Amino acid sequence: MKALVYTNTQEMTYRDEPLPTPPAGHVVMDVSAAAICGSDMHAYHGHDERRVPPLILGHEVCGIVREGKYTGQRMVINPLMTCGICHDCMSGRSNLCHKRELIGMYLQGALAEKVAIDERNLLAIPDDMDPIKAALTEPTATALHAIVLVERIAYRPLSEMRCLIMGGGAIGLLAALILKAKGCFNVDMAETNALRRTSVNAQDCATTYDPIADKAPHNGNYDVVFDCVGAGATRKSASEAVRPGGIISHVGLQNTEEGFDSRRITLQELTVLGNYCYSMADMQASIDMLYNEQLGDLNWVDVRPLSKGAEAFSDLHLGKVAAAKIVLRPDHLMS
Repeated sequence: MKALVYTNTQEMTYRDEPLPTPPAGHVVMDVSAAAICGSDMHAYHGHDERRVPPLILGHEVCGIVREGKYTGQRMVINPLMTCGICHDCMSGRSNLCHKRELIGMYLQGALAEKVAIDERNLLAIPDDMDPIKAALTEPTATALHAIVLVERIAYRPLSEMRCLIMGGGAIGLLAALILKAKGCFNVDMAETNALRRTSVNAQDCATTYDPIADKAPHNGNYDVVFDCVGAGATRKSASEAVRPGGIISHVGLQNTEEGFDSRRITLQELTVLGNYCYSMADMQASIDMLYNEQLGDLNWVDVRPLSKGAEAFSDLHLGKVAAAKIVLRPDHLMS
């Protein structure tokens, strides 16, 4: 099969790879569409010691199952494989399973014509669902999970709150679109890339600004700040931007540098929420939102053939892409 392989730092190679050989309980899926995640870019930059080349990256995927009880069905993958029997799995928090594994990390991923996955990790999609939209299920679920955790503890409905999103990548933009769907219209977004600011502005879901040049428009007065970057600088900015008694939702995983103002967190009773991945319920809810176009028509997604994947990674690295998400499709599926 053809696959896009991470072969070295800032090097992706389109080449022939052996077909997946799934263990018992796993199946092979023909990939219809697979998206590039920020964590894939982290590996591409050589900043993820868990992703060791040569490796097929990618975990945001939909396709058609070719064996097992779901043969012939169109499905999306929950790429987070867990034990299913520990306390966290049994209590509905499988994303916290201490035995969790993610395809495209140690296991071969989905930037290929075929991918293997545990049969338990498949979710059906409607027969007429656009595969490009379906491939966004996983990042949508990540954004939705962060918002759901905030909703559990927020002192007022999100629709009444002023929110700040840091980072205009896929998670940040999807978070803004979900907030809009929930009736939240007081949303600002910090994004350094001018092309992405233009793309976000076209969706009418947030007011963007360049954090390099300016402070947040309502600095110190945000009820909720979603840090979808997760860097020392954004943690520092989030600590400054949130109002007393507010919530910082920490979603991104760019680095482990210092940044949070622990004194302000204590003196002003700020709440800091960590967010990791999603639950199966988040995945299912995301399928429904995407299928029903609650997040718009997703015309901001950039679709390219798998054979041009190396160029896609390079363009993302160089900041040449306005789209918050690039989806790759096997060449034979490109019209």
